[in-house]
Amino acid sequence: MGKAGKNTDGPKTGYARLLEIAMTKKPLVVGSLALSALASLLSFVPHISIYFILRNIIEAMPDISRADAGSIVRWGWIALGGEICNILVYFAALMCSHLAAFGALYRLKVDFASHLARVPLGFHVLIGSGKLRKITDDNIEKIEGFIAHQLPDLAAAIVAPIPLFVLLYAVDWRFGLASTVGVVVGLYMYTRMVGDQGAQSNMTLYQKALEDMNNAVVEYVRGISVVKAFKQTVYSFRRLYDSIKRYTTWTIKYTLDMQNGYAAAVTLVQCVFLFILPVAIIVGSGVAQGDTAAFSAFAGTALFYMILSQAVGGVIIKVIYASGTMMQITGNVDAMDAVLAEPELPAPASPKPITGRDVTFDNVTFSYDKEKDVEALSGVSFTAKQGEVTAIVGPSGGGKSTIAHLIPRFFDVSGGAVRIGGTDVREIDPRVLMDNVSFVFQDVYLFKQSVMDNIRMGDPSASDERVYEAARDAQCADFIEKLPQGYQTVVGTKGIHLSGGERQRLAIARAIVKDSPIVVLDEATAFSDPENEHLIQKAFERLMKGKTVIMIAHRLSTVRGADQIVVIDGGRVVQRGTHDALLARDGKYGDMWRVYTRVSSWRMTAATGGFNHA
Repeated sequence: MGKAGKNTDGPKTGYARLLEIAMTKKPLVVGSLALSALASLLSFVPHISIYFILRNIIEAMPDISRADAGSIVRWGWIALGGEICNILVYFAALMCSHLAAFGALYRLKVDFASHLARVPLGFHVLIGSGKLRKITDDNIEKIEGFIAHQLPDLAAAIVAPIPLFVLLYAVDWRFGLASTVGVVVGLYMYTRMVGDQGAQSNMTLYQKALEDMNNAVVEYVRGISVVKAFKQTVYSFRRLYDSIKRYTTWTIKYTLDMQNGYAAAVTLVQCVFLFILPVAIIVGSGVAQGDTAAFSAFAGTALFYMILSQAVGGVIIKVIYASGTMMQITGNVDAMDAVLAEPELPAPASPKPITGRDVTFDNVTFSYDKEKDVEALSGVSFTAKQGEVTAIVGPSGGGKSTIAHLIPRFFDVSGGAVRIGGTDVREIDPRVLMDNVSFVFQDVYLFKQSVMDNIRMGDPSASDERVYEAARDAQCADFIEKLPQGYQTVVGTKGIHLSGGERQRLAIARAIVKDSPIVVLDEATAFSDPENEHLIQKAFERLMKGKTVIMIAHRLSTVRGADQIVVIDGGRVVQRGTHDALLARDGKYGDMWRVYTRVSSWRMTAATGGFNHA
């Protein structure tokens, strides 16, 4: 199923894809469809019984005592038995369909999550967590509803019309024809509405707007502290505000496009008696001029059709509801399949070993959008040697973080190669590559687990003593021991919230436990206060000992001691050397250093209400 949608005939789409997913639990689904179809047939037993009861009573009029009481009681019991059997069989159908739905849902979610783990990590960076959350929680959940409810109802809606229309024409073809006209007109209006290209296009746009809004909501919630601190509202958070407006626009447009046709179609199929009534009046007026017995029989037939018309409407409404829901679910499945179609990280057929720890960028070119000629990196070449610290600096948007992402293959290069120990990272087994690289990023994610478990994420087999040692080396043992349950304290619960610097040091402890020979630090001290920065720098000393270190930094003070500084500007290497060597010659680094030292000396003064040099 993780490879669902892939077959020798090409991936399926639309209703065929929905059925393909459902049929992963074929015995249960087939059983559900058969039982649901049988239940739909049993649902007509009470209507037929009522017809014979009415005919018996009307034929005996005006003297009701002449009615066959035994026959009436017998048909009454048949009606009750049919209704009970209908309920029990339909209940069995739903049991089968729910078991199938839960099984398919479990398989889908497991395979979807497994696929997400196999795609390049850069895919997660670009798509956004809000969209993935919506697909995982909402889109896939609705597939469960389709298999559990809509599919059995659809089977009943397909099977039921056959005996229904046989019954309609068997008793009196004139009333049968009138009923058919009502159903055909209603269905025609509905198919014109849902089959319209504009309606289908609006459904696609609606789904996209909903995904964009989910992404924006997640970002808004994550930044709510900043929003509240500056007394802002949702209206000032442009991305969320714009996404809500787009969602509102398409929802209203879709609703307005559907409302008239949908209301008319549902009204017509539920009010088939409006087509039967004129026939009853016109034909009945002619029959009334004949004998009383014939009119009584005709009246019983007309009354039967008036009652049966409700069953006709119920069957057709099931078709309308099921098809409408399926149109929306197919859009959800398409979004899920778009993620499943995302190519997995290519693994080499014959992986090569890592023979060294130097990291080399050899004329690397990379673009986030292969369709456009905008390159994030162009002809980047440098070597980060084992046991040395290589700092990557440059203006924002220059390509520094892109370099960090290419080392562990968050993305694959467009041209050139990234090598570890002379081996192209694309020729290394992905698991071996990840074992050899540790990361400490600016944004630290801690799981809602104990501090011990969060640190042990670096190496699940690490002993408690090793975790304690890593915490001490990362300068976080002191604050951990002050927590209510120490290392067993669950992060993020009961008021346990860590500062940015404390979270950063836990991430460093995690990397120390992993003990990989290559360490990538991406803006790891960007938001630290002086005290935390000092502690983080001490933690880095332990983490970086003997390792190949690539440090992405904005604060130039943190890279002064680097063995090599690579200056990136506009996706190109413009300078390379040590801090002193780069300052000794004019260039980008010297300009950046002068600006940095001047800004570092600024002080806020009350007299001027602004910044002055110290």
